[in-house]
Amino acid sequence: MIIVMIAVLIISSAPVRAAGLIRDAEIERALAEIAAPILNAAGIGKNRIKIRVINSSSLNAFVADHSHIYIHSGLILKLKTVEQLQAVIAHEAAHISNGHINRRLSNARSAKTAAGIGALLAAAAAVSGNGEAAAGIALGTQSSAKRVFFGHTRAEENSADQSAARYMVRAKVNPQAMVEVLNIFRGQEALNINRRDPYASTHPLHSDRIRAAKGYAAAYGGTSAKPSVNTTYWYARVRAKLGGFLQNPSYTLRRVKKSDKSEIALLTRAIAYHKKPDIKQAKANINALLNLRPNDPYYTELKGQILLESREFSAAVPVYQRAVKLAPNEPLFLADYGRALLAAKQYKSALSVLKKAYGRDGANPRLLRNLAQAYAHAGNNGMASSATAERYAVLGRLSDAGIHANRAMGLLPRGSSAWLRAQDISIAAERAGAKKKRKR
Repeated sequence: MIIVMIAVLIISSAPVRAAGLIRDAEIERALAEIAAPILNAAGIGKNRIKIRVINSSSLNAFVADHSHIYIHSGLILKLKTVEQLQAVIAHEAAHISNGHINRRLSNARSAKTAAGIGALLAAAAAVSGNGEAAAGIALGTQSSAKRVFFGHTRAEENSADQSAARYMVRAKVNPQAMVEVLNIFRGQEALNINRRDPYASTHPLHSDRIRAAKGYAAAYGGTSAKPSVNTTYWYARVRAKLGGFLQNPSYTLRRVKKSDKSEIALLTRAIAYHKKPDIKQAKANINALLNLRPNDPYYTELKGQILLESREFSAAVPVYQRAVKLAPNEPLFLADYGRALLAAKQYKSALSVLKKAYGRDGANPRLLRNLAQAYAHAGNNGMASSATAERYAVLGRLSDAGIHANRAMGLLPRGSSAWLRAQDISIAAERAGAKKKRKR
């Protein structure tokens, strides 16, 4: 199920237009498969780096720490080939492996314009220890600070391009795709700053850079190897999933012939009809898809989402249960299963499942909201307030987080693990509030 975490704002059960972090197990699996050859070639290791998607129609990609690469959904949908997406990943991975993140963190500590980001990152880290939450919060900060924090020098861009070309050749991916990506942004620096894609502000685009990138691609010999069947397949799935949920369903359906019964066509139509909504057609297409791949956990989960969001709560429960059985190590599936149980008013089972999901991914705002509801139904108002405090903290709403944290501390046994978590949030909220007052 696509989950959008809105930085400093709200969360939603479906993609929305505001900038936020998209959490979806299928998309994350697809991006991991696409990135694996590049990350292995970079010597980083596919398990160290997580690729996450920002829900934004603008074109950008960036790194915020040593373990996450963020790509805007607009850029993924703009790119035409899996090699182009791999070029973007290779470039951002190079910023990590070449040590550019260390320079940026130093800038954030010293630059006054980035002070707000530094405070928010520190607060997020204090609460969740989660880099994703920190980056999500950073998305909601002022653009000038973002440019300081996320921007690269020309030297860093050239260095990253050269390393990216080398990684791509090692991974048997044509480095010419990197030049193709840069050409998409050609001419951006001539535009008014308000009309530029964010990529042009954070990644300086000048003619010398494009010329150098062409040289790197030629120098490393390139490769005539075709993209792997595996990466091409997952690229098609991630584009179908993102396009289906984020684009107008009528537009999506016009792009897919009714006679096309391929896997990707069925996936695209199932999502588009669900969004329209045309529940009968959505069910028909997802069932046809599962006839093709009956043991695919992501298609099973999608069927659960269609049923749940069509208010067929009881029918959704066993479908989500099967998705969990097919992918027992996927915390997002557990969270969705718990949500379905909660909607079906199976409160005791919901609480058990949601607690398990929380133990695996405690920085999921929607999970925390559902967990709070499950605790409230169980009559445990202290834990409900604690979960609510954590949710607001992850979303960057530290003032609200502090209110609920203090309430939790008044209801929970002093010194318990939940009480200590609430105390940490309360302290982070107080510090943030004090810093805000000093700035006035």
